[in-house]
Amino acid sequence: MTKIKICGIRILKDALAAIETGADYLGFNFYPKSVRFIEKKACAEITSVLKREHPQIKLVGVFVNLPVDEINDILQTCHLDLAQLHGDETPEIFSQLAPHAFRAFRGIPESNAGYERTEAPFMLIDAAVKGVYGGSGITADWAAAAKLAHQYPLLLAGGLTPENVADAVRQVQPWGVDVASGVESAPGEKDAEKMSAFVKAVRQVENQS
Repeated sequence: MTKIKICGIRILKDALAAIETGADYLGFNFYPKSVRFIEKKACAEITSVLKREHPQIKLVGVFVNLPVDEINDILQTCHLDLAQLHGDETPEIFSQLAPHAFRAFRGIPESNAGYERTEAPFMLIDAAVKGVYGGSGITADWAAAAKLAHQYPLLLAGGLTPENVADAVRQVQPWGVDVASGVESAPGEKDAEKMSAFVKAVRQVENQS
């Protein structure tokens, strides 16, 4: 079953709505320049509730070029399961955070050498948009992502919406899909109806196959 990650959660209400619609993973963005940025304290308040009431949901921190000790501090304080490295992190930084980190690539990487994981997701594939670290609303290269998806359990991100995610799942057959802007009513504000429609679209594809 395709995993569904709803990213850029900023308030508890949106987190609970995402879980209710059927999300498997929730993402919290710690990149200060993002409209979806969340403070460590605010995230910890949300995740302490989620860990108690919905322990099956995996919680992911999204980081862009933060020092390792800061990432570790946030992972611990906020009870996060995984670190999604969405910046220009080196294999050295990645190895210091293993096995709790996976690399997000903007565009299709020539190789994932130095960023290997033994557990899914092995990586995330996002659109390549100059100067933008995710959340651009631009779709990734699905044809190239499909080739990678045959080799690795990957998360597909980049401009996914309730309208196009079924096509994305059919074409790429990813391990999971990741959505942020595509299920919002305004930047950083999740829309329960759009989240529900997104999850339904993914599940319908699976029911047809």
